[in-house]
Amino acid sequence: MMKQGVSAFATEPTRDVPIVATADVVVVGGGPAGFSAAVAAARNGASVCLVERYPYLGGLASGGMVLVLDDMCAGAEITVRGLCQEVIERLARRGLAVFPSEKERGHDPAMWRKWSRWGLFDFNVRTRPHPICYAAAFDPDGWKRVSNEMVAEAGVTLRLHSWFSHALVGDGAIEGIVVDSKAGRQAIMGAVVIDATGDLDVAASAGAPFVHAGYMVTTVFRLGGVDTEAAERFQFEEPERFAVPDKEARRIIGGSWDYWWLKTPLPGIVWCNCPHMTGLDGLKVEDLTEAEFEGRRRIHALVDYARVNLPGFAQCYVIDIAPQTGVRQTRLLDGEYVVTKEDIARRVQFADSIARGRDYYTPYRALLPRGIDRLLVAGRHYSATPPAQKISREIPPCMAMGEAAGIAAAMALDAGVPVRAVDVAMLQRKLRAQGADPGDTPRAEARVLETLQP
Repeated sequence: MMKQGVSAFATEPTRDVPIVATADVVVVGGGPAGFSAAVAAARNGASVCLVERYPYLGGLASGGMVLVLDDMCAGAEITVRGLCQEVIERLARRGLAVFPSEKERGHDPAMWRKWSRWGLFDFNVRTRPHPICYAAAFDPDGWKRVSNEMVAEAGVTLRLHSWFSHALVGDGAIEGIVVDSKAGRQAIMGAVVIDATGDLDVAASAGAPFVHAGYMVTTVFRLGGVDTEAAERFQFEEPERFAVPDKEARRIIGGSWDYWWLKTPLPGIVWCNCPHMTGLDGLKVEDLTEAEFEGRRRIHALVDYARVNLPGFAQCYVIDIAPQTGVRQTRLLDGEYVVTKEDIARRVQFADSIARGRDYYTPYRALLPRGIDRLLVAGRHYSATPPAQKISREIPPCMAMGEAAGIAAAMALDAGVPVRAVDVAMLQRKLRAQGADPGDTPRAEARVLETLQP
């Protein structure tokens, strides 16, 4: 039945939805944060159901092809450990991740030439060239393989091809979710739900407060048939000649970082974290559709130019364009604490810190929605102002948030308390015992504003 008005609406019939799974912890979203939350919760004794809309795990790391793990060291100190490091090590054993050794990091021009085209430098340092730092370049299909392996080992129940529809809420607490699938609508019930959707889909559906912001989107792609040695020789041995076609390539693509292409662990294959497009909303179907069309137009224009004008690219061709649009910012939780840009810039260390980025700290309160119980949030949609999120949304710190959320969920169930009543000091100890760094021990530069009460 159609209702007429300013906008037309169709009324859905009321129907029963079959419950297809029940678990202690339901994690929605199988990207880096959700994968980490699911594995951490399962390793800490909870039964876990992980729900993902795509046919693979990894989110923007694999399907979005964001193929460098960065924002995970402060100078020589590695600040994101735990599951993120485990993934890197498993990838490296397969030859599907590379990173500079400790002796190769720093301001050595020879190391800049060796590693910069991998994207493994500290872009937050203003000096040029940037210092080589601890970061890792990896293969997207390798990420999928390792994620599958770790989820299976942990005993997580995985449901792919399941698109989140809405939250089930009763008496101010989330009770489960409904998904759309080829089998129709299905319900999945959980004692704790973790929203790792990246867009705050679950928490927003449950009624949690949020802000709606926006940033650029990207259609990432990979090129094959690239002679990277010839391309690098041109860059480093003929810098003045190199600058002209490189500038034109960046103009054609219409938005990119200084390095529009980077090397990958697969010989002859480079990835391009571009084109960047602004003014598009990652929650609007029309805008996402426009990004796909416009992104492909720019990509093929760039390839046509590069084949003729850039040494090393004469035989290049498009291997693939990421199946997931690179959306950076949409809904952001307005949680029990909202991290600000000043918190990050001033390196504020919180008493309830449970995750770190390069030199900033994330409090547990930033994972907690206001007004909804039994729900945690982990990932780029955590409780932060839009300017703060722009500089704290990289994959490694999101994985650290997910790991903390998963352990916290298991702890809440063990103790029989709400997730907001978890003993944060114990959570910090558990994270450290399991190889993570919750940020409970501040660096000398940190500004310590508070301490946990015993």
